[in-house]
Parts: sequence; structure tokens; C-alpha cells
Amino acid sequence: MRSRSNSGVRLDGYARLVQQTILNHQNPVTGLLSASTEQKDAWVRDNIYSILAVWGLGMAYRKNADRDEDKAKAYELEQNVVKLMRGLLQCMMRQVDKVEKFKHTQSTKDCLHAKYNTATCGTVVADDKWGHLQVDATSLYLLFLAQMTASGLRIIFTLDEVTFIQNLVFYIEAAYKVADYGMWERGDKTNQGIPELNASSVGMAKAALEAIDELDLFGAGGGHKSVIHVLPDEVEHCQSILYSMLPRASTSKEIDAGLLSIISYPAFAIEDMNIVNATKNEIITKLQGRYGCCRFLRDGYKTPREDPNRLHYDPAELKLFENIECEWPVFWTYFLIDGVFNEDRIQVQEYREALEGILIRKKNGILLMPELYAVPPDKVSEEYENPHTVDRVPAGKLPHLWGQSLYILSALLAEGFLATGEIDPLNRRFSTAFKPDVVVQVNVLAETNEIKKLLRHHGINVQSIADLSPTRVQPARILSNLYAKLGRNKIMKLSGRPHRHIGVLGTSKLYVIRNQIFTFTPQTCKGLVAKSPS
Repeated sequence: MRSRSNSGVRLDGYARLVQQTILNHQNPVTGLLSASTEQKDAWVRDNIYSILAVWGLGMAYRKNADRDEDKAKAYELEQNVVKLMRGLLQCMMRQVDKVEKFKHTQSTKDCLHAKYNTATCGTVVADDKWGHLQVDATSLYLLFLAQMTASGLRIIFTLDEVTFIQNLVFYIEAAYKVADYGMWERGDKTNQGIPELNASSVGMAKAALEAIDELDLFGAGGGHKSVIHVLPDEVEHCQSILYSMLPRASTSKEIDAGLLSIISYPAFAIEDMNIVNATKNEIITKLQGRYGCCRFLRDGYKTPREDPNRLHYDPAELKLFENIECEWPVFWTYFLIDGVFNEDRIQVQEYREALEGILIRKKNGILLMPELYAVPPDKVSEEYENPHTVDRVPAGKLPHLWGQSLYILSALLAEGFLATGEIDPLNRRFSTAFKPDVVVQVNVLAETNEIKKLLRHHGINVQSIADLSPTRVQPARILSNLYAKLGRNKIMKLSGRPHRHIGVLGTSKLYVIRNQIFTFTPQTCKGLVAKSPS
């Protein structure tokens, strides 16, 4: 029998870790991951992050296979990923009526739920009893649906599912003007349950829209009907708002460690390296401690001063949480992965050593990532007076599946089992790479030959619409009508994209429709076609 290579032994160790800390929480029917042994609900965002280690390990096994059993492990791990992604799809498709309503109302009561029953895919909390509107969670699903599909996984099976995904694109495309509850589900920092515009949600939506645009959800076996379409103007709106906000996270939060997910892996939503560095430095300076990073300043979650019987606080209470905010190790995994992507060995080494110091070691050698580290109740006064001096204790979920998954994924990357391009097949990591300036060209057309002659008489040589044949020129409202037909599904009662104006970027493209080339005049200019005087 052939002996096992050292890389194979290491991968088997990670496989045991994944099985005992993540996959043992996966429901065998729905594929969803319960948050912990005590909490049986499945959060959308947590499920996606928690399955990334399984996805990465499957690719590592496929690449480093010593024997046939390794290929079998790779296949099984990949199918666990598909099962979870399809489980989340089933949860959302059961709320198709909310997707349809939200496209028009953008109301917090008409949005997709943030968590579901792990065993049934059903809802677990009423519409108004939780901060369900979390645009970043839906966007994260679309982002990784695109990345995983590009990596070779087949997650979407039917055209009905394709039309639903197209409608999810319409669901998030207005993220730049939607106030939601954000990554931490409670809204603004005063913790009164008030939604606000969050940079993390806008950034994740921008990344998802860019990633899924023109993607064939059926992979190599698809056709034009299984391709997803995104209007470039919506991406540009998200970028403009995002750049105007960063490094600030929202109106109430001056900085938020959750921004790490949009300035680096997985979103890579920022193209300006100066903004990336400024945001990263703000997080390190204001939020980093000895055990991880605070989520944001004056965060009362799980602190000794928090009343666990209330979901929200009084604004005056926030002062109580200053300097005793809990520190989350999960953010160090973001820094570690960021170091791998930037080929910064010093950063990788620094955060690997930091993580080794805070992981919980069990008797069987299993390493667990705690949810957070909190100040002991009897040490609160001491920490108030001398921040970051008191030894903290692990609290919350053990393991924290989201953090556990990113820790394993970061280890696979740092040890060379995975290349950055394998977990980023759509090359989002090059968002900050140099790009040549865009040259804008405007073409003036004459509506009739009479106008063409008149302009020529004044020394202006232009073409008429007839001269462009076989290319057809139409007004922007026609393009708006065409986009409104995308995603329509009578059986699922989905109407497609709401009628909205088409921006300049949308009309600055050539479209192939039924084997014919179309171009459209800008909406705001009512066309750049020269018309004869009435």
C-alpha cells in the first residue's frame, strides 16, 4: 500500500477538523448549518462563511490527491457545499413574494428573512421581530454563487431558479439607497433597531453585481437563457456612495471591523488603494486589541454591562460599554487572508501567531475558534481605567462556525494547499490593479437625411440612423422595457425588473438581441440624435 505523503496527512488533519467542528452541524436533509448546538437556526450570512472552509478543502484535496480516496473526499466536500447553497436557495425561494414586493417598496417588512429553520427551511421569527433586512447577506450569497459556479460547482439546476436569481439581482441593485440593519442585525449604534445606510452592505452589493454580471449559471452547459444581466449604472451608483462613505461605516458607526470583508476578501469592492489602506488603518488603530478586533466602538454585545434580556438599549447606555467592548478573533482571519492575497509574509506570520495564541485546544487536539473574548465581570473597573490590560475570557459560541471556517481557509492558503485564484476564480482580487483611463466618445446621429445634409452644409459630417444598418438605434425607454422583461416568471409570480430609468452607462453599450445589434440613445439627453425643426 502506498504511503501517505506529508501534504496528504496535513489535509486529513484539516478534514477531521472540518468534520468535527463544521459539518457535524449540517442538516442531512436541507444542508443548512445550525449556528451552534444550542442555537438551531441557520443565519444566511453565517452559513455562507461557514461553508467556505469545506469549499476550500475540497479544492485542496482535488489538487493534492494522493489516491482515489482523496478524489472521493473532494467530491463529497464539494457536494456538501452545493447542498448548503441549494438549501439557502430553497429558503429564499419560499419567500418569493417578498422578493417581488421589496423590489418596489424596499420596506423592512417586505424583505427576505435573515435566518431560517435548519430542518425545514421555514421562517422562525416574524417580519417585525428581527432586523431581517440585511442586504449584505443576500449580496454575499450572490457573490459566492458566482464564485463557486466559476470554480466548477453546479448549484443552479433549472431556468425557474435562474429567473429567481435574476430577481435577487434586482433585489440588491438599489443597495446604494437602502437603509438596512447591517452585518450585526441591530441597525444603528444606538441599538434602537433603526436601519441605516451601511458601507458594508453597499460594498458587498457592488461586488455581487460585478461578479454575477454576464455569468452563465449553468456553466459550460448553459445558453443565453441561463445568463444573468446587471445594469452597469447600478454598480456605479454603489461605488459613488461607497467612496463617499469610507472609511466611515455608517452614520452612527465611525468605523466597523466588518468593512474588512469589502476592502479585501471576499468582496474586493474598492478600486482605490488609498481608501483601502485608510480603512484598514482605522480598524487597526481604533478596534484592534489583544484577542481580535471590536466590531465597532461602544459595542455592548456580550459585555458584562449588557442586559441580555433586551434586544435593544437606551442611547445613554452606550457610555457603559466604552473600553470593555468584546474582541472578536474572526477579524484576525480576515487580516491573515488579506496578507496572503497581498503576498505580505510579515502580516501572514503576525496574524498566524496571534491566532495560535487565542484558539481553544481540546484534549483530542482539535482547535476551536471562540466567538469572542470578554472582560470578566470582576475586572470591568480595571479595564475601564487601563484598556487592553485585563486578561479576557472566551465567551459566546464555541466554536464560532464563521470564524472556524475562515481560520481553516486561511491556514490552507498560508500553507500553500490553496492558491488565491482558486477561491477567487473571478479575479476580484485585482480590483486595485492599474487600469487605463476610460476614453468617453460621443457620437451624433442625424435622424433623417435632410438633417444630415443640413449639418454637412455647416461643416459637420454625421451619419444618419439609416447609415448604421444593420445596427438599430432605439430610445432608452425601449431598453428599459427590455430589462423589465428579464426575470419574468408567471408560475412564480415574478414580474422582472421594475421600470426605472436607464443611465448613461447602460446606453453606452451595444446589445445583441435575437441576432441583431442594437444601440440606445441616452435617457437624460432624450437622445443625441439631431432632429429637424418642427
